Amino acid sequence: MKITNKIFIVFFILSGIMFTNAQDKITLDLEHSIQLGLKNNSALHGSKMNVEYYKAKLSEAKTYFLPTLNFNASYTRLSEIDPFEINTPFGKFNISPTYFNQYNFKVSLQQPLFTGFKLTSSKNIAEYNSLASKEDYTKAEKDLIFNIKNAYWNLFKANQMKKVVEENINQINSHLNDVKNLFEQGMATKNDVLKVQVQLAEVTLQQIDIDNAVEVANVALNNLIGIPLTTKVDVSEKVTNNNIEFKSISVLLEIAYKNRADLRAMNYKVEASNEVIDLAKSDWYPQIYVSGNYYYSNPNPRILPAVDEFNGTWDVSLSLSFNLWNWGATGDRKTQAEMQFKQAQDYYSTLKDAVKLDVTSSYLNFKKSKQKIIVAENSVKEAEENYRVTKDKF
Repeated sequence: MKITNKIFIVFFILSGIMFTNAQDKITLDLEHSIQLGLKNNSALHGSKMNVEYYKAKLSEAKTYFLPTLNFNASYTRLSEIDPFEINTPFGKFNISPTYFNQYNFKVSLQQPLFTGFKLTSSKNIAEYNSLASKEDYTKAEKDLIFNIKNAYWNLFKANQMKKVVEENINQINSHLNDVKNLFEQGMATKNDVLKVQVQLAEVTLQQIDIDNAVEVANVALNNLIGIPLTTKVDVSEKVTNNNIEFKSISVLLEIAYKNRADLRAMNYKVEASNEVIDLAKSDWYPQIYVSGNYYYSNPNPRILPAVDEFNGTWDVSLSLSFNLWNWGATGDRKTQAEMQFKQAQDYYSTLKDAVKLDVTSSYLNFKKSKQKIIVAENSVKEAEENYRVTKDKF
């Protein structure tokens, strides 16, 4: 029985090790990598939480247009005092009886009628900030997708370079064997052998660098898509030549100005800053509220003479408050808001210039890359021919 248990434990451990090793290596295409990143990336999740935060802020701002309802309850025990009595020829009259226990319940309702456009401005600010947060999330999502694609193809390129270096090493080893055979037959010099050995050493150093580059690219991709950094990823995507052609820079800029999420987000922030000016000016206007209260008390102070029983009473009031003088504080707040609005406009202009530079640089790099592809294709053909000639020579 003990031997059986030991065998089972060993089998369980080995199975776990094999399962772990199986999980340390996965094959991913580009679409699956993107989906993993969108699901697991913590920075994108933080941006999503920011959207929910501003959504709640907007919902809160809308509630201030609605009436508020409050309930208060209290119990008070009073010290004992003599009742207020009047002596008459007919005897004593109790004018104000004393009750030592007081119970009070109150329900209050208040509705803003006019707040100097403060509530409207606050709602508009919250709405623009909510829209801006959604655009920020869109930008974060697109940036993540771009970074995943970039990391994926970097890993692909590193693996391809590794294959090239390994193939190069095999070719040099084969060439070295040929040169050694020629040397033994007296058809090559020792210097010829040394040259090939030096070449092999140089390529071996390149192999060390490229192996490290593969590991770094693998870790970078794993970090973006939210899987363990030690997981080895085999990329399954194949390179295709799409022969993409872009229009002029002016057309690309027009598309970018319309579709860039960061520009739209900044535009909403500019609008929010403009609403802050109106919010600051609201203190120059009166604040008008209507309110009502319902009292249910024992004894009720509005009922005379006081009786030891619960009675209900109510009141309705219209209130107006107006700040006549605050030493220019409202004007100062308005000036601050105006300066922040102009600052936001400057940020928008700066961002627009950055977008223009980004689009222009990307367009020029695209044209350069297409030209380099043509040159590289010709170089490959020449290298293949050179290899054939060299191989035939030996």
